Amino acid sequence: MKRLFIAGAGALALTAAGVAVATQAGAATLSSNWYASAPYLMPFDNSPPDPVEVMNATSQKAFQLAFILAPNGGGCSPTWDGTRAVSSDSDAGALIDRIRSNGGDVSVSIGGYGGTKLGQTCGTPEATAAAYQQVVTKYGLKAMDFDLEEPEYENTAAVHNEIGAARILQQNNPGLYVSITTAGTASGTGWFGTQMLNEAKSQGFTPANYSIMPFDGGFSGASSQVAALEQFHALLMNTFGWDSGTAYAHEGISQMNGRSDSGEYFRQADFQTTLDYATSHGLARYTFWSVNRDRQCADPNQSTTSGTCSSVPQSAWEFTTYTARFAGATPPTTIPTTSPTTGNPGTCTVPAWSATAVYVAGNQVSQNGHKYTAKWWTQNESPATHSGQWDVWADNGAC
Repeated sequence: MKRLFIAGAGALALTAAGVAVATQAGAATLSSNWYASAPYLMPFDNSPPDPVEVMNATSQKAFQLAFILAPNGGGCSPTWDGTRAVSSDSDAGALIDRIRSNGGDVSVSIGGYGGTKLGQTCGTPEATAAAYQQVVTKYGLKAMDFDLEEPEYENTAAVHNEIGAARILQQNNPGLYVSITTAGTASGTGWFGTQMLNEAKSQGFTPANYSIMPFDGGFSGASSQVAALEQFHALLMNTFGWDSGTAYAHEGISQMNGRSDSGEYFRQADFQTTLDYATSHGLARYTFWSVNRDRQCADPNQSTTSGTCSSVPQSAWEFTTYTARFAGATPPTTIPTTSPTTGNPGTCTVPAWSATAVYVAGNQVSQNGHKYTAKWWTQNESPATHSGQWDVWADNGAC
């Protein structure tokens, strides 16, 4: 999944093999179609929206929290975005509790575009699975998404570790919903995506679904996305020997709302077309990147891609209503409107950003009513100017 700029623990039980797993007693009881519809949400970056507000406005019940990575300094322990250790986290846990208290639940996504993945640092499938098990156990998860893309999916050892970890988690956590997300191309997926499928076949692993991301690859609207899904459908049949119905039942789509990283546009009508295709063909998953972007920019037709708004005219959370419909909900007919994303000015107590100052990891500044935390050394890089997955500033939201 393209990364733009970027608690209650479950009780433990023992499997027959003596492995500790989460009973997930604290999680809401949702059907698998909700985890299949969960749109991506970054809880610590890109001006995180209030998920309960989104739930109440759209009827969406589940969110895909992103991303779990290896620590930026290396190692085999799970962190949020490489900077927040899961072991000491309380913020994500509190957010998950709020979602569950409102009748919803979460899946957690590992990987994404860029960053160092645990499959690259943990060495073996077993070690990688043990790291992810910490996440499952800490948050009492019922669902996990493996977002396998650059640079990880070009590393055969890392993909072997990730697929092996997914298989082990599925075995040790009965009922855990596991989705696999990878890059989309006009032929369905590329060479590395095909190799990933072959790795899963060699390990005898079948997730709830394989989803492709048909954007950032020369796509133009829904018709090109549907064509890619048909190509991927054929690839699933040929790789696993599935009949057509079985292949559709293990296939999904993960989209990008509004303007993509490469300047493609996917508007509400495109989402309706792909939703109609997904429901009529019995696809297993329908989601998008991201809820953080599911609101109108100050300029609704801006010609740049943002991590906090869609660059197309829309009502707030309008794209999320499509995932809610896929899950079987009927969203409210009138979605509450919110002001365009302009920074949500607040009263900041941390120092204002200075172009001449030198900042190191952990330093906090304010700009345009938002608080930001530096991820590494920086000078003269404005927090409000986003620079893709390597953005030095983490947006902590309005002051």
